[in-house]
Amino acid sequence: MRRLFTLLVALPILLCLYSGIAAAALIEPTRAALIATDEGYALSANFTIDLGPRVEEAVTHGVPLYFNLELEVTRPRAYWVDEHVLSHTLTSRLSYNALTRQYRLATGSLHRSFDSLPDALRAMGRISALPIADKSRFKAGYSYQAALRLGLDRGLLPKPFQLDAIISRDWQIEARGLQWLS
Repeated sequence: MRRLFTLLVALPILLCLYSGIAAAALIEPTRAALIATDEGYALSANFTIDLGPRVEEAVTHGVPLYFNLELEVTRPRAYWVDEHVLSHTLTSRLSYNALTRQYRLATGSLHRSFDSLPDALRAMGRISALPIADKSRFKAGYSYQAALRLGLDRGLLPKPFQLDAIISRDWQIEARGLQWLS
């Protein structure tokens, strides 16, 4: 009888823990590269983006979300601190328009509309030939280390959601980074 009681008490706790693990939101880079172009260097990258059910529900109900793409490039040095070569940040805004029933992704002056949230997330996670630097920033014969990350900017959420985003696990989106030598 006591074991049955313990099992009945422990089962809901375990289910809550399991559902928290299963519904964990994640933004993860799958590929990234710095590409030499005629004008300079460009970034190409792919991310898989899973916002989690609570954040998806919020954007579907009209809460705009802001995401920051951050790139840092350094030149490793053997006997000194690594040389900072460049930092590049790009902010994207994801929103839903209830009148047109479309998701809108705005990056700088570029605005695109999508019929579904997965399509908008796929487009945001696909960076293709984004200019980041001119050719004079990189010196021939040296190797460079790049670090890339895409994450939700909770500071740009509407004020009522900022506190919830800090406290609630439903708003915690793990943003993994990627580092590589170029």
